[in-house]
Amino acid sequence: MTSTDLPGDRPFVLLATRAEDLPADEEYALFLRFTGLPPERLRRVRLEREPMPEIDLDEVSGILVGGSPFNASDPVERKSPVQRRVEDEMAALVDEVVARDHPFLGACYGVGTLGTHLGAPIDGTFAEPISVVDVSLTAAGRDDPLAEALPATFAAFVGHKEAISALPPAATLLASSPTCPVQMFRLKRNVYATQFHPELDLDGIVTRIHAYASYGYFAADELDLTLDAVRRAPVTAPSRLLRTFVERYAR
Repeated sequence: MTSTDLPGDRPFVLLATRAEDLPADEEYALFLRFTGLPPERLRRVRLEREPMPEIDLDEVSGILVGGSPFNASDPVERKSPVQRRVEDEMAALVDEVVARDHPFLGACYGVGTLGTHLGAPIDGTFAEPISVVDVSLTAAGRDDPLAEALPATFAAFVGHKEAISALPPAATLLASSPTCPVQMFRLKRNVYATQFHPELDLDGIVTRIHAYASYGYFAADELDLTLDAVRRAPVTAPSRLLRTFVERYAR
């Protein structure tokens, strides 16, 4: 199905929080590429630059959330005014999204936003260095209409300082890995989050490694090791989630 074959004309919204233009623009380009959407149907909002505009869920097909340098589990006194504003805005939107079961897919940062909504413990217990890991679908994932686009086990890009350490019963676990038990989950029928990055290809993660080299994801002398880690296996399957999400929810 091409972008011109998609039903309806309501856009999707990409909520982004990357302050650096190169990784921010590349993230948007990757979402466009893997969703198959034209720019006019994927409206990007850079929340690190401006307050969230009013989003009428009746007028959008779905919400996508990109990754973020923000950590939900940081003590509030360490959070910048911008991060606190973004978290308040995201919380209000997620409350409405979940209440209405509106289509939502959060990549990496989506775990923090949805996890906070759930009251799930979010901490560094299952943090993962920037790398490629093997992720496996659960039985529920194999039956899920979005996750079934993925193989039973697949390679995915990860890199996060925090994760959900225990998933509340209100959520359905869809995918897991040996180093991070909650890699993908669903709330109700249409609200999803992944800990891995479905929007990334190798060039995209290499850009982020260089852009965030001083953000504490790896030690100063580990740049080459980190670049080697993301090249250990080809990553092709996770992006299927984005196209499947768009095909399922475009209206």
